[in-house]
Amino acid sequence: MSSSEQEKTKKEQFQEQMRQIAEEASKKTAEELVLDYKGLLYPSVLCSKETFEALETVEAREDDLLIVTYPKCGTNWAVKILHEMVYSIHGKEPALIQAMIEFGKPEKVEYLKQQPSPRVFCTHLYYDDIPKSFFEKKVKMLVIFRNPKDTAVSYYHFCNNNPVLPKYSSWDLFFQDYINGKALWGSYFDHAVAWNKHIDDENILLLTFEEMKEDYTSKLKKISEFFGLSLTDDQLNTVENATSFKSMKENSSETHGKLGHVFFRKGEIGDWKSLFTEEQSQEVDSKFEQFLAGTQLGEKLKYDLYCKF
Repeated sequence: MSSSEQEKTKKEQFQEQMRQIAEEASKKTAEELVLDYKGLLYPSVLCSKETFEALETVEAREDDLLIVTYPKCGTNWAVKILHEMVYSIHGKEPALIQAMIEFGKPEKVEYLKQQPSPRVFCTHLYYDDIPKSFFEKKVKMLVIFRNPKDTAVSYYHFCNNNPVLPKYSSWDLFFQDYINGKALWGSYFDHAVAWNKHIDDENILLLTFEEMKEDYTSKLKKISEFFGLSLTDDQLNTVENATSFKSMKENSSETHGKLGHVFFRKGEIGDWKSLFTEEQSQEVDSKFEQFLAGTQLGEKLKYDLYCKF
């Protein structure tokens, strides 16, 4: 089978798996779509207690590449970037089905053992919940945060358009869960505080969604150098063209099937102003002041530039 045929087969498998998951979710109530594991909420059709327990035995490799984000901070963008980079260097097609480490059945741990290096993973897990072997092997991690207001609006639309997630009848109801840390995967600010503590660790590169939008070319080069992927200028240019939001949105039906529009909505900075009230904006401002003001991550987020009316 040619490489193009293999790529087509993998995409078809990924899309079929997504279709099956959506069908399973359609049979569940809003309450049944949520899994409570150790006090945090997760999508029940994607995550399970058994899989979380199995992940404790995952054997990371030194050449694994891990992407860490809070939901809607650029996950699919970063995955596409690393897949394109790995393909440029190694000619290796991505294994989309198992990319998110907390998704899937517990037997995925055995499946992952059979996958050739380098493997690209992503996760929304807290720092302390990432399988220990990733730290023991000093796996390099690309951590991406987005300003908390745009994250909230993007997350709200994602919940209401993704069939596997619980829907919200109003923005106000979602906002209350988001600001109180009761959204899936918990509190944005708890995530941010945890990762800020490790922002200078040598195996971690922390970037913001906004700085990637500001100067994409230089950030792509920084990512490739961090992971030791020696791309030529021509290769970087190819990656840049393939991973622009416009390109990814245009190709979303091919990569993500009927759910393409769910994963690639706007990709803009400042969309939070379309839904936030002045009071809600001030609530997030207070959280930022409490948890991130004066921190390195807080500075990188350029809060006053991107999060003020």
